[in-house]
Amino acid sequence: MPEPEGNRLSPQGVPYTDLPHIVNADGLHLFCRYWKPDSQPKALVFVTHGAGEHCGGYADIAHSLTQHGIMVFAHDHVGHGQSEGERMDIKNFQIYIRDALQHIDIMKGRYPNMPVFIIGHSMGGSISILTACERPQDFAGVVLIGPMVQMNAESATPFKVFLAKILNRLTPKLSLGSIESKWVSRDPKQVEAYDTDELNYHGGLRVSFGMQLMDAAARIKRELPSITWPFFILHGDADKLCDIGGSHLMYNEAKSTDKKLKVYEKAYHALHHDLPETAESVLKEVSTWILERLPSPHGS
Repeated sequence: MPEPEGNRLSPQGVPYTDLPHIVNADGLHLFCRYWKPDSQPKALVFVTHGAGEHCGGYADIAHSLTQHGIMVFAHDHVGHGQSEGERMDIKNFQIYIRDALQHIDIMKGRYPNMPVFIIGHSMGGSISILTACERPQDFAGVVLIGPMVQMNAESATPFKVFLAKILNRLTPKLSLGSIESKWVSRDPKQVEAYDTDELNYHGGLRVSFGMQLMDAAARIKRELPSITWPFFILHGDADKLCDIGGSHLMYNEAKSTDKKLKVYEKAYHALHHDLPETAESVLKEVSTWILERLPSPHGS
């Protein structure tokens, strides 16, 4: 039996009554963050984080948008950060998409008739793509930072995929190894911050989780030719965690007329946490792209 609402604690032992949260369709509490502009918002931006991290790492992106009158919101995915759920374990990737749409609908109810954008990083890029594909008319644009569009070729060879399917049946909880933090950023301070952040997951990725990522990539591949919504992809060409080939594939195959791909030379995976000049460029590029797609103020 689930505990009564008043007794539910986050994985860190904090009562959810003291934390901003939503309760998803499975009855799990998802920790939320909200960054509000000083004035009445003119747009909503939902941020979806990557595998093993949490939404607290997106404050810089959020602040770069709130200063332009944009409301930013996010939650820790199930099994991540301060949300409930077994760590880095998901029965179906669709749960991430379902929860994203639930949170977006809540915010649209509070702030009706506003353009809605999504920003997604890494696995959050996969979630963003599939969320927008489910409701293409709902979003004014999607920003993808180092997104997972396809699996890395070396980690998804036909033999490794075959082996993963066998292992998923026999030992789904078997660890495939952890995310190598040295490839997150070229900035040693950012790598250290990632390593010492107790809200990040530093354990191994399970075979079953890997299978869900593969299924998500397969879904995205099927969806690409039917994508028509506006998008902006930013990717480092030295990204060893998410294959930049997937970003090129999406840019080339999507039918969108409003699409852009910006490649950062020698940059690693988390561009918003890369070397300062790269991170600053990303914040400026993202905010400019979104602002250019806002409707003109009345009377201008």
